[in-house]
Amino acid sequence: MEDKYIKPGNQERGWNDPPQFSYGLQMARGQQRNPLNKRAVPPSSGAGAPPPIPPSSNPVAPPPCGIAPPPPPTGRPPPGCMTPPPSKGPMGSQSEDDSSRSESEPEVEGVVLVLGQALAACRQTVKDQVCNDVAKRLRLLEDSWRSGKLSLPVQKRMDTLARELQAGHWDSADDIHRSLMVDHVTEVSQWMVGIKRLIAETRKLSPELLVHLQNPAEPVQDSVEHWD
Repeated sequence: MEDKYIKPGNQERGWNDPPQFSYGLQMARGQQRNPLNKRAVPPSSGAGAPPPIPPSSNPVAPPPCGIAPPPPPTGRPPPGCMTPPPSKGPMGSQSEDDSSRSESEPEVEGVVLVLGQALAACRQTVKDQVCNDVAKRLRLLEDSWRSGKLSLPVQKRMDTLARELQAGHWDSADDIHRSLMVDHVTEVSQWMVGIKRLIAETRKLSPELLVHLQNPAEPVQDSVEHWD
């Protein structure tokens, strides 16, 4: 959207000239039939034209009609303008950033637990070779997360993906997987193929096998410990 905006008026142009639109905004709105960026032609100095008004020599007198008044001085704020509150200093802002960051960052344990429960449910019907490959990808995900290689947007999306997978919203979880592959492919390329396979295999399971996944109150011992 950076290419769609209205440029501020040019101080060297006339006060009644229209503003200049950006190229992107012009293309979005389409071409106009009547050009509006042309200055009006001044009346001819014929017999019926009024005589020009000479500039006044009195500096206190108001400007003649048709001339824009000078802009107000910028050294002092206009009356009624509220002054901004005093800054809290670097230590106060840093503490607020740390608290908000700690509240917004998801926990890797919760994401790993849900994915491990889905893998444990898949082991009852899916081949061991497939489950072992998914387990390998999940270990890469956990290692990358704990080592700080995953950005906050990736962590948040993976947390949402795990919750959608736990709730049985397969299409939503698959959409999040595709968005991660498009927006953050360099961060997720090593382990996202395992997440994709896990979503596909969990979708095929019967409701009886999804009891432990959709009811986290019932822990599954083989969810994380038996990835190897």
